[in-house]
Amino acid sequence: MEIVAAFVIGLLGSLHCIGMCGPIALALPIGNNSVSRFGGILAYNSGRAITYGVIGTVFGFIGLGFSIIGWQQVLSILCGIFIVLITLFSLLGTTIKFSGITYRFISYIKTIFGNLLQRKSPTSIFLLGLVNGLLPCGLVYIALGGATATGNPISAALFMVFFGLGTIPAMAFIVLIKNSINVSWRTKIRKIVPVLSVTIGILLIVRGLNLGIPYLSPESENKTCKLHCCH
Repeated sequence: MEIVAAFVIGLLGSLHCIGMCGPIALALPIGNNSVSRFGGILAYNSGRAITYGVIGTVFGFIGLGFSIIGWQQVLSILCGIFIVLITLFSLLGTTIKFSGITYRFISYIKTIFGNLLQRKSPTSIFLLGLVNGLLPCGLVYIALGGATATGNPISAALFMVFFGLGTIPAMAFIVLIKNSINVSWRTKIRKIVPVLSVTIGILLIVRGLNLGIPYLSPESENKTCKLHCCH
């Protein structure tokens, strides 16, 4: 169920990709014939999915730590709150100020990205995908919140990989019809994303509240054990 949810988040949230990452996709050094376009799209998005999977593994270990000490429900609530706050900050136009080290890292990544754009080979396109997965992205932060809440490195990695796969249709779409896309259209699409983000955040919060609702907010094993012990 988690990987299905991750794919759906990527699929629906990829509207954000059209609005925010459209210029990057349009700048990809992909040829005009259908074979080179398909190969370029596959190489680029495979790179992104791999990077997301690696990052997901790291955050999965963080979730595992919470799970080991019995705080997985707390983690779910915290991740949900984080997603909602990120969305609200975005709507209010609040910008995140990065530290000097982080800013230099992002600048370095952008420099590599710019250099790779000058090349025109399948390998460079694949590397572009790998590097793009490291760039700051609100939608990725939201997916990482869900991945961390799994409390398992492998599950978190799969969550992020399937999230990346879910974004492929939109990224392929924008490359194939790039001459028909305008700024106004991308701006309208971006307005849909906050609704999706807040919904995901609320679902994570509800899941962590132990409300006893099957699938949506099941009771944790610790709570169930306590109830049985009292009787």
